[in-house]
Amino acid sequence: MEKIESNENSFVNIIGGGLAGCEAAYQIAKNGIKVKLYEMKPVKFSPAHSNSNLAEIVCSNSFKSNLITNACGLLKQELRMLDSLLIKIADDTAVPAGQALAVDREEFSEKVTKEIKDNYNIEVINKEVTEIPENEFTIIATGPLTSDKLSKNISKLIGNEQLHFFDAAAPILEKKSIDMDIAFIGDRYGKGNDDYINLPMEKDEYENFWKELVNAEVAELHDFEKKEIFEGCMPIEVMAKRGIDTLRFGPLKPVGFINPHTGKRPYAIVQLRQDNVQGSLYNIVGFQTNLKFNEQKRVFSMIPGLEKAEFQKFGVMHRNTFINSPKILNEIFQMKKNKKIFFAGQITGVEGYVESIASGLLAGINVVNYIKKEEKFIQPSETMLGALTKYISTENENFQPMNANFGILPQLDLRIKDKKERYKKLSEVALEKIRLLK
Repeated sequence: MEKIESNENSFVNIIGGGLAGCEAAYQIAKNGIKVKLYEMKPVKFSPAHSNSNLAEIVCSNSFKSNLITNACGLLKQELRMLDSLLIKIADDTAVPAGQALAVDREEFSEKVTKEIKDNYNIEVINKEVTEIPENEFTIIATGPLTSDKLSKNISKLIGNEQLHFFDAAAPILEKKSIDMDIAFIGDRYGKGNDDYINLPMEKDEYENFWKELVNAEVAELHDFEKKEIFEGCMPIEVMAKRGIDTLRFGPLKPVGFINPHTGKRPYAIVQLRQDNVQGSLYNIVGFQTNLKFNEQKRVFSMIPGLEKAEFQKFGVMHRNTFINSPKILNEIFQMKKNKKIFFAGQITGVEGYVESIASGLLAGINVVNYIKKEEKFIQPSETMLGALTKYISTENENFQPMNANFGILPQLDLRIKDKKERYKKLSEVALEKIRLLK
């Protein structure tokens, strides 16, 4: 197909009927503006989708913890306070899952579909969109499996920036959980600006780590991902299987370093690189991986200095379409170069069900405010919503998708040693900020 038919500016086009698109549609419609919501199912399905309903959940049925001492729990509570339709439906369709919010995936999608289709201001149009109406208000919420034709046109829209990625990200850690009595700061051969945290390994430590790494369980890839991923990058566990010393001549090479704690060159060295502007998050250099998350925690915690590491994001290797948001979007998910075009969902670089819903809520409210010439709807950076917004709109040369985590919030002035108490206090600050703005 098929271009979107021309409409007046009293309409907003939304391309994609997933979590972000449906939340955005609701937020716009409840403000009296009509929506044309385009969803290619059931005319065409992506390789990961099979249900004809909107807001299909294709992976786990868990929306993660409900506790406010969990980053995603805090984000959900913020969304509840701001009248998120999809979080309300998730609560209504919850199944027993302890402290987590898990849903009956079929009932969830059915209820979202009914709410959207019954809304007088929303028209659902089931056909594939391949071209973008650049002169009409439009939210692009096509998710990590955007069709090839539309991907090409999005690339043109954003200035031929690379759009189609195969996500090969390394784990991300909280800096304060790194044992700095073992680690040391510095660059190879003393050059640079001491940008790296270095974790030295002795021979026995390295060999034990290597044995566990090569025998660890990997996550299963979809058929449509396998060929494309492994041509473009090398998981650390695959590299390790080429020989016991392969990593020592690759990402763990110790040359150019002297361990200041011992005065000797380490047998191997793991480097950590700053991952956010605040310097509260670090990624493990060269550790792109397809290990299962529990295996990453187990094996990578064997690295000296990471025994108590708090992982804010595990490494992933899967197909993931996302734009370089810091270059392209402002703080309200709006294109910098075309004010009528907004993005929402995982294509923006937020990662996870709840994060996608959050971006849809923010994009939907802000397109309404832009049309009505009202102030931007921006949450304070102390909130999880505000922190995610800041993350996707702040310049970052190594931009990768990010989920909600306490590491992206501004840290407290007072020092709280207990992690749960610290997270609880951060959440209390965030929720109070939301209350004051309502």
